[in-house]
Amino acid sequence: MIKRSCLAKPLAGSLLLLTAIESPAFAASLISAPIFTEINQYSTLINDDPTDIYYPVVSNSNESTPIVLLLQGARVDKADYRNYARIVASYGFTVVIPNNQRTLSAPDLPSFSGLLPEQDQVNEVLEFMALENANSASPVAGLLDTNSLGLLGHSFGGAVGIASTQDNCFFALCTERYSLPKELKAGIFYGTNFDIANTGNIPPINNEVPIGLILGTLDGVTVPAKTIMTFDQLLNPPKVLIEVDGANHYGITNIDSPRDRVRPTLEQAIATETIGRWSGVFLRAHVLNDSDAWDYVYTSLGDEADGNVEVTGVPVPEPSVSVGIFLAGLLGTIARRNRNPKVPPQ
Repeated sequence: MIKRSCLAKPLAGSLLLLTAIESPAFAASLISAPIFTEINQYSTLINDDPTDIYYPVVSNSNESTPIVLLLQGARVDKADYRNYARIVASYGFTVVIPNNQRTLSAPDLPSFSGLLPEQDQVNEVLEFMALENANSASPVAGLLDTNSLGLLGHSFGGAVGIASTQDNCFFALCTERYSLPKELKAGIFYGTNFDIANTGNIPPINNEVPIGLILGTLDGVTVPAKTIMTFDQLLNPPKVLIEVDGANHYGITNIDSPRDRVRPTLEQAIATETIGRWSGVFLRAHVLNDSDAWDYVYTSLGDEADGNVEVTGVPVPEPSVSVGIFLAGLLGTIARRNRNPKVPPQ
């Protein structure tokens, strides 16, 4: 596990040198600035759901962008994620945000209607965007990598996203059926947990793709402790937990909302940029196999460069660098032993 500069300081020089020799693609340069500066947006319907789509303007006609589905929070309109979606899109993704209207009902409980995402959307959006890519009249015709899908989610939508990384149709999060698409590469979610039944217990989560969880330390809607519990219950790394100091539940939206009674201490624009940047870089690491983005997320690089976050990462080292990591650890151990000979107990 990596927790704030977890690569031991005495080993850092040896580690970076050896990994660069073993695998030049794993060089320790970080990627934190957006890749694209111009983002366009258009609106359409996906299964009668009004949908906003944000996409980068690319200069190379051969360049393609993976599809990213943003699963909204309960009763949060798609337009409220405009700033966040544009930030994620600037890292090289086409971001799709449907307004999914449905009614949620359960035995002995009143029904709940409104904007509520569901697992069914994952495959529906993937199918629709494949058609868009082939439609010469579409603004994103030929732009999409239809074999690569990432997920974003906020609050209830984050729980739907976590469910969607498993090959299972979960009660209240799935309406009809769900099968994990092979195109799904990763998901990162804000202000959420996987306590579906609200019992205080988080079940083991057999995620089949990497997951990132981002929380605001002043979240008054989703208790941060539950997000941390959810992170601990993710069975399959890579996984990362990013804590944004001073953000509340609505740090991801364009403006703060009184639906969270706790006021943030981090400026809204900074909170949204922070959440969007870490979301975009995480997706680059796992959807685009970007080794610089991997370094930013899973070594101390991004953590130390961003004073507003604390990062806990559990990576799975690439086989090409495992030898380098082992040798670096061995050299560091030898160096420490030489500098610090054993002293008999007093």
